[in-house]
Amino acid sequence: MIIVLSPAKTLDYSVDPKSNDTVPQFLSQSSKLIKNLKEKEPKDIASLMGLSDKLATLNFDRYQSWKAAKTVSSDSKPSMLVFKGDVYQGLEAETFNTKQIKFAQKHLRILSGLYGILRPMDVIKPYRLEMGTKLETSEGKNLYEFWGNSVQDNVINDLTSHKSDLLINLASKEYFSVLGKIPEYVNVVSPAFKDFKNGKHKIISFYAKRARGLMARWIIENNIKDFEKLSKFNLDGYYYSKSESSATEPVFLRD
Repeated sequence: MIIVLSPAKTLDYSVDPKSNDTVPQFLSQSSKLIKNLKEKEPKDIASLMGLSDKLATLNFDRYQSWKAAKTVSSDSKPSMLVFKGDVYQGLEAETFNTKQIKFAQKHLRILSGLYGILRPMDVIKPYRLEMGTKLETSEGKNLYEFWGNSVQDNVINDLTSHKSDLLINLASKEYFSVLGKIPEYVNVVSPAFKDFKNGKHKIISFYAKRARGLMARWIIENNIKDFEKLSKFNLDGYYYSKSESSATEPVFLRD
């Protein structure tokens, strides 16, 4: 079983890891992307990514100073601890014990525009590069073409090593799309989280993102590896709705 999450724009390098760090698997590709980005001026970055002048300058400086990190330092720490968005508020990775970190390292993956795919303890440098960015490279006109089949192959290899066909998609469409067309034998399950508002249950982005992190945490805490057990998820007031669910999209409601 593999769980995939999206990364976050907000980064925090204040938390120190409790376990051994690892090296991202696609650093050579990351270095290629950084080489491309280093050639751009702040105004180019602002235009490419839709950023303010301040954020464009910050990321220009990040690209200029970026070096492929392989160990922990003040600005190079495990991805699971660095990302701090809505999803990661639900995940609360900094509270994991050693056993939970080990399970996460084996089963949790974070999709990334710069790194392709990350294990929780893979160390990363500060960056901003969303998967949907139309960055032209020698491989194509955007990051989906740059990454090609690399990310999907990595996930399939992990599933094969686990002797499992279960891929739990807790990522956004923007990021999950880098996996391309998934082979039919892979059981892709994409949970949906709906909150009650204005007389009906519907997906509310902030709550849904946080719920994705909560589910990832729940899977890790409870050592879940089977699809059948997913329906027991009940954190933060969510409950499984059999009537609204399908084999590929279990739906969880909150009143």
